[in-house]
Amino acid sequence: MAKLNEAPSSERAHISIFGRRNAGKSSLINALTNQQLAIVSDVPGTTTDPVSKSMEILPIGPVVLTDTAGIDDTGDLGRMRVEKTLRVLEKTDLAVLIVESGQQPGEFEEDLVRRIKERDIPLIVSASKIDLCPDTGAIRRWAIERSALFVPVSAATCEGIESLKAALGQISPTGLPEPTVIGDLITGGDIVVLVVPIDKAAPKGRLILPQVMTLRDALDHDAIAVTVKERELSACLATLGRKPKLVVTDSQVFLKVDADTPRDVWMTSFSILMARFRGDLPAFVAGAKAVERLKRSDRVLIAEACTHHTQADDIGKVQIPRWLRQMVGGDLEFGFASGKDFPPDVASYDLIVHCGGCMINKREMQYRQRVAAAAGVPMTNYGVLLAHVHGILDRALEPFPLAKLALEESEEMPGLKLERTTF
Repeated sequence: MAKLNEAPSSERAHISIFGRRNAGKSSLINALTNQQLAIVSDVPGTTTDPVSKSMEILPIGPVVLTDTAGIDDTGDLGRMRVEKTLRVLEKTDLAVLIVESGQQPGEFEEDLVRRIKERDIPLIVSASKIDLCPDTGAIRRWAIERSALFVPVSAATCEGIESLKAALGQISPTGLPEPTVIGDLITGGDIVVLVVPIDKAAPKGRLILPQVMTLRDALDHDAIAVTVKERELSACLATLGRKPKLVVTDSQVFLKVDADTPRDVWMTSFSILMARFRGDLPAFVAGAKAVERLKRSDRVLIAEACTHHTQADDIGKVQIPRWLRQMVGGDLEFGFASGKDFPPDVASYDLIVHCGGCMINKREMQYRQRVAAAAGVPMTNYGVLLAHVHGILDRALEPFPLAKLALEESEEMPGLKLERTTF
């Protein structure tokens, strides 16, 4: 449920704890949160799958803590667990590598640090169980050589826990200037009209997350935010007294909102805003133009970052497939993926259409775009595709010059195809 007074998990700093089996990862999470969130056992391999928990940790603020399986797990099941652990890197903002005091970092730690550095993720190396072995000199030197912060801790006595929190706060991305949903498009006093259809697909008693995020961002930047249903848009615009700077609509009522919004007023959708906020909007625009190259029997992946109850006229399961079939004049083969795992067979598709991605963070969305690009598969998003299908993509991109340039370039090169590469 989207709430104005809670930070969604996609907007929290994602802190992931890595290390070998029985290095003390779960105990550290319990000590950091002062709660028994993770199961602790002397049996190696107790944590079998990544487990995430949303928390508030001072001085960082809202975070998602993820406990992972050991990077040294063995056997067929162990290799699968390690793969899931490494997959966590794609949504990690801060990484903490636990090395048990008295142990020497080896190939497992070296491989993990290489992957962390490739993704430009801030890293803290923490020597654990210092109550049992206080000599951490070798681990300290190893961490410093790899440009990582070093913090020794004991989960049993809580020694070093406050120092670790301070180190996390020091490198936390929450301390950096954050991109905004619409804040860079408006100035204080501007009017922003949000068009929110209330129909059978709307969640009862609440708004969907992109609508809440846009509303909050408008208020944070001192704009005057007006929220209406699509049937009230014309009357609203007639009574405002001055023109709004921006009208933002749900993609499913694009045509009516386009018709009712004056041509000299910017008009876009919540989903397009999320495409820019979460990922690479120009790449999504180029992906939408690839729809024109679809042929009968091509394969299309509809990907959503969350799971929800399917409505009778669901946008992903029903509406988009219907529109694409109409565009190609025949049947297509559709695959569907939902939740936080991106399917491994994306190279077998000719097009990927992704939701707005409000339930995953920016790292995860950009990872998905990289996977698609490496496989040579064009990828677009719901809002960009619907604007293109309805013939109003050019207008919906007016607030975003770089994305509009990508549209113009793709129109100049209609036969452009992506080359498949190794990811």
